Amino acid sequence: MQHHTHPLPSPVPGTHRALDSFHYGPADAEKRIYIQASLHADELPGMLVAWKLKQRLARLEADSSLQARVVLVPVANPIGLDQQLMDTPLGRYDLESVTNFNRGYHDVTDEIAEGLAEALTQDPEHNKAEIRRRFEAALETRQASSSHETLHLMQQRLACNADFILDLHCDFNAVEHLYTTPAAWPDFEPLARYYGAKASMLATDSGGASFDECFTLVWERLRERFGERFPIPYGSQSITLELRGQQDIEHTLAERDANAILNWLTHLGLIDGEAPPLPDLAYPATDLAAMDFLHAPAGGLIVFHREPGRVVEAGELIAEIIDPITDVVHELRAEQRGMFYARTQRRMATAGMIVADVAGHEVRRSGYLLAP
Repeated sequence: MQHHTHPLPSPVPGTHRALDSFHYGPADAEKRIYIQASLHADELPGMLVAWKLKQRLARLEADSSLQARVVLVPVANPIGLDQQLMDTPLGRYDLESVTNFNRGYHDVTDEIAEGLAEALTQDPEHNKAEIRRRFEAALETRQASSSHETLHLMQQRLACNADFILDLHCDFNAVEHLYTTPAAWPDFEPLARYYGAKASMLATDSGGASFDECFTLVWERLRERFGERFPIPYGSQSITLELRGQQDIEHTLAERDANAILNWLTHLGLIDGEAPPLPDLAYPATDLAAMDFLHAPAGGLIVFHREPGRVVEAGELIAEIIDPITDVVHELRAEQRGMFYARTQRRMATAGMIVADVAGHEVRRSGYLLAP
């Protein structure tokens, strides 16, 4: 195991932060995996899973069972982790730039594409290696003007040559779910089975330049530009695993999630041994554009009538918003049949806030598909 410390620029004198990465397995392995946790720094279940993985990967490396190079970043956002206000962690948004930590990653497609046609051949492996080389070079030339931007660049530089990228998040109050692309779904469907995902939502471009898509979209766009002339494989496949809710930080759950990831790597042949039989998929994959956000039409007390993790029918009552002064009660009902998989932890709604998420099957949205 190698432990690398990547210093972040100090925002003010006397303060110091760094990103720590842990590297396991053969340095010259054919396959590379990147795993990071708690990019939204108030989403901590992934941090415990990463800690579990550190112990397991060290043992696998010691007995030469690990056949891939794995880079693990257990604390992906030391900036957000240090943001506290009146005993409340505020790790989703950078308080200096007022931006979501998981939005606005660098797009270096144009830099990679410049002169690329002259370097491509009819050998897909050559093309993948050439694009990866250019990807790394393009990120190295990018400059950052803040700690937040530097953090983004560090993460991208660590992950850009990985075959598989796992970003460990969680929701407010939720069951197991995930986000990935249609192209990556065949590779990640076994992981969804081992993990027990109750909702698996697919989109090529969800509109936010999020961490997972800053890799996959490069390959998608290069395939669009050059794919008719040259064979370009997918050099990186990414997934965001949502490890239930913010309060679900337990050894038993973390062990289960770490086992799911390791079983998937064994299934891929990247860890020696026989993987457990694949469980049934808990719920079929759906289009992210078919997911419904249920918004509060007015402020008031939130009273839920359903728990996440169940299929709801169109028109089924999920929650009420109650104004205790006017006695007005607003009902929030499912707009279509689907999996009710996540809800807010707050119990006082403000007008327009997201109260619940349902993974439906009828496409109703386009453009920007993510929560703020």
